[in-house]
Amino acid sequence: MSPDRVLAPKQPTDGSKLKGPASYFPSIEKTYGKPIQEWLDLVSAQLVDNTHMQVVSTLKADHGLGHGHANAIVAYVKAAQK
Repeated sequence: MSPDRVLAPKQPTDGSKLKGPASYFPSIEKTYGKPIQEWLDLVSAQLVDNTHMQVVSTLKADHGLGHGHANAIVAYVKAAQK
């Protein structure tokens, strides 16, 4: 694992819910059948050479994600990489 790898957030154990873009992650896993970590790794690799919206468009076109889900994943990765 790369030290720069963006890791999926841990589910809160206190009954609270994830906030921000990560609040979409349970729905993304359920809807598309892949663990969120797979999406985060894919997006991290794509952001090396592409803009935010280019990656969103790729997720939508190549993987069938909805705009909100795609945008949430990209936004989460970009925020974590700062």
